[in-house]
Amino acid sequence: MTADAAADDRVDPVLAKVTGALEHAEERPGQHEMAITAARALSEGRHAVIQAGTGTGKSLAYLVPAAMLGRPVVVVTATKALQDQLARKDLPFVAEHSGLDFDFAVVKGRSNYVCRQRLDELAGATQPALDLEGVSGPAFAQIGRLRDWADETTTGDIADLDWSPADATWRAVSVSSDECPGASKCPRGHDCFAEMARRRAAEADITVVNMHLFGIDLASGGLLLPPHDAVVIDEAHLLEDVISDTAGVQIMPSQFRNAAAVVRRIVAEAQLVDALGNAAQLTHDALAGHVGERMQPGSDSLDWLADLRLVLDECLSVLAAIRADSEDVKQRRLRAQQVVGSLAVAIDVVHAAGDTDVVFVGGTPAAPRLVVAPLDVAPVLRARLWDQRAAVLTSATIPTGLPKRLGIDDTEIVDVGSPFDYEANGLLYCAAHLPDPRDDGYRDQLHDELAALITAAGGRTLALFTSWKAMHAAADAVAQRVDVPVLTQGSLPKPLLLSTFADDEPTCLFATVGLFSGVDVPGRTLSLVTVDRLPFARPDDPLLAARRDLVGARAFAEIDVPRAAMLLAQAAGRLIRNATDRGAVAVLDSRLATARYRWDIVRALPPMRRTRHREEIEAFLSELTATTS
Repeated sequence: MTADAAADDRVDPVLAKVTGALEHAEERPGQHEMAITAARALSEGRHAVIQAGTGTGKSLAYLVPAAMLGRPVVVVTATKALQDQLARKDLPFVAEHSGLDFDFAVVKGRSNYVCRQRLDELAGATQPALDLEGVSGPAFAQIGRLRDWADETTTGDIADLDWSPADATWRAVSVSSDECPGASKCPRGHDCFAEMARRRAAEADITVVNMHLFGIDLASGGLLLPPHDAVVIDEAHLLEDVISDTAGVQIMPSQFRNAAAVVRRIVAEAQLVDALGNAAQLTHDALAGHVGERMQPGSDSLDWLADLRLVLDECLSVLAAIRADSEDVKQRRLRAQQVVGSLAVAIDVVHAAGDTDVVFVGGTPAAPRLVVAPLDVAPVLRARLWDQRAAVLTSATIPTGLPKRLGIDDTEIVDVGSPFDYEANGLLYCAAHLPDPRDDGYRDQLHDELAALITAAGGRTLALFTSWKAMHAAADAVAQRVDVPVLTQGSLPKPLLLSTFADDEPTCLFATVGLFSGVDVPGRTLSLVTVDRLPFARPDDPLLAARRDLVGARAFAEIDVPRAAMLLAQAAGRLIRNATDRGAVAVLDSRLATARYRWDIVRALPPMRRTRHREEIEAFLSELTATTS
């Protein structure tokens, strides 16, 4: 029997039991192929990269093989929301219906858990003391509720609360990884919720983490997560950027403000606290005018960091001299030393940056940040992941060349497709008659096009834009020309925004790149997805610019086009979410019909029928509107 057949024989019966228990069970060949591929890679200690289109059921396709492996597996998700979904819904479902005996655990960053030591320190505190903590009277009432909850909860995870504490309240009762001195130095280390989560993970067969925490674990050499033999990475198209973030460091004004707040709890010298506050302002002033620019390590433009390092050294000296006459004082001192010490290390990393790093200013002028990121994440991933354990990477869209950029030298790459009949149910329209998006006349014609398409669709539109400015301009113009409600991203909290859009059928939602993914609105409420222009990255993005320099003449084809294709495919994936959905994707950028690279982008999109004629998409949308009225 071949290895493929053996994997088939092992996985098939278990996957069939699990999927057969679903409320609307249906045959999904792509899910079967993905499960077999994942099982084979995990059991043989190899790597697999699997593109699994919308509707494949990829969560179950990788969870079943992971549960069957019999060795510790870490499942990595893009967001904490998906992390919670796997832990609360998908993994319990697999455990209930598979017949497999396995344990699972969830690990998040420390700031997601209430800190028992902080609750102890705040118990009975007077208002002046609370003012130092940044806690007002009303917020203190919330702390009482959190203390009662901490006595009842088994997780301490903020996601398990049935109410939302104020941000200031949660900051007062939680600590970040930069603040925590560690379980061995904390009197509540034995019953610390974050440590309990890690202990559960050490005994679990499957541990679920978010990608950011996973990246920090890799950067630390494996200090956060328990030993494991295999990894499954969902939404793997995001891995390169996340590893760039977590393998480097960032210096922000807010870090110095936080350090001032933490030091204020233990140091009576106002001058030192003020110096940290001034350091925050100095950081802002030094960076705000250079957002989007690369900095040369060792250049005069970074001399101001030396002044900040002196402030931090003085602060560390003062903290070390403080006499800890109680456990509370000792813990406050340890946390302050952690925060200040982490900032000092970050400054040292900036000074030590070399040719393999990119130093640049990110963020916004209002909230700038100095970033040191590795130019190439492949060496880190190769040394600390690919050479150490088996890995399955999956996403609905795998950009061309991603395995190479991630440093995976030997891998199986599989596209299992999607169960949806895109050709019958979907239409891809390119507005080839519009001017180039960079031309002066484009904006007004874009607004005319949007109004016409939204009218034909009877609303029911997710209109996506590559900038906030373009979104607001279009929303203002189109709202005056259509007879349906127009919502904009940012006008409501995201959950309420999406539920309002989904619950009111004619409503349109205008949004930016942040909602190119994560929108799941099946049914006739969403019949049209529009994209204003091909989502190329800004040419002056400093990290991408450095990567382009490294690649040279091939950079546009190897970096920019695959990224744009992936983002556009993610946006198009918002349309058809189940087997009965019908609708159209309208790309309002004529370059999709004329540019030499157009087929590289079209091939990444769902295989829908294509048209360049507006009357054809209007007729298609009008038919949908009449059918669903």
